Amino acid sequence: MFIVFDTLNVYYIPQYMPVIQELTLRGHTVKLVCYSSKNDQEALAKTFDEVGVECLWVADAQEAEQVYLTIKPDWIFFGNQFPHLDSIHQYSKTAQLGHGVGPKPSYYHKSITPMTVRFIEGSLRLAKIKQYYPNDNFIEVGFCKLDPLFKHQDLGLDLTALGLDVSKKTILYAPTFNPSSLECFPDNWPDDFKEYNILIKPHSLTQVRKQYANQRTKLAKWSAYPNVYVANENDISLLPFIQHADILLSEASSTLFEFAAVDRPVIVCNFFKLKWSYRGIFKYRFEQRFGKDNVLYSDIGLHVDKYKSLIKAIPEQLANPQAYQANRQRYTKEHVGPTDGLASVRIVDYIEAYDKA
Repeated sequence: MFIVFDTLNVYYIPQYMPVIQELTLRGHTVKLVCYSSKNDQEALAKTFDEVGVECLWVADAQEAEQVYLTIKPDWIFFGNQFPHLDSIHQYSKTAQLGHGVGPKPSYYHKSITPMTVRFIEGSLRLAKIKQYYPNDNFIEVGFCKLDPLFKHQDLGLDLTALGLDVSKKTILYAPTFNPSSLECFPDNWPDDFKEYNILIKPHSLTQVRKQYANQRTKLAKWSAYPNVYVANENDISLLPFIQHADILLSEASSTLFEFAAVDRPVIVCNFFKLKWSYRGIFKYRFEQRFGKDNVLYSDIGLHVDKYKSLIKAIPEQLANPQAYQANRQRYTKEHVGPTDGLASVRIVDYIEAYDKA
């Protein structure tokens, strides 16, 4: 078979990679279609090269549609909605593979235009999305992005080479880009946690978008500390950081679910800076995106309302990792799904069987 992965944003790649590797292992032909309007081709050249398959560059969805109608792949995988499904369904089958298991309602609403199949992670998510779209085709497989972690593969982050002390506990701080707690952390916060390694993995959009320049200024200051490693724009995968971390700090991010799946403590930062279009009279926009329709995650771990609370909370959670263990296990079953490392195998099994049916 000939399979294409629609790579609207570079941060879809960690979700795609286990499936790409399984397809390649079975002898299928794989290509990426990448968007120059969303990704800096030159700056991210190393990342795209490491995928190991050909990347076809397009400007936008309309140009992508024309590529698909020309090359006629058997399957096209998408990480989000696509506005031209009717035309490409003449020649290709389509699969939706969401790039995260986060708490945003958009997780469900991206299926408003039905594809041939959408692969779903956990049982609760499957039940809920069937309520929204009872006539569409959803298959529960697990969260393939985490397959390498569950299979205990070496993911390539060397703490010693980064100048960190492997005898210390390691904090992973993984803020999203919006709403983000990043700008609420003080410039000198690594001083408060000298006895720990600190890995900082910002969202990929923080690294490249002009409007997040203030966030990058913060990152540059933190990177100067000897106990800190800040991911660069080619460190797109969170998995190497999860592999080496003992505790996670984040806010409204898929990262919370991903880290909980390896059964280590998470701390939810309830303090964050809202962009102007979510403040004041526009607060309703924030509620629409993160409000009542959210997948609830209030008890996935300890919530803190201000930075200073972390100074006490982090050592307490590390000393008592069992405190939210039952909750983490429940969230993993309901949202992440099976943790056997075989989600990508189930996905490829399905599309191979579909073609034979």
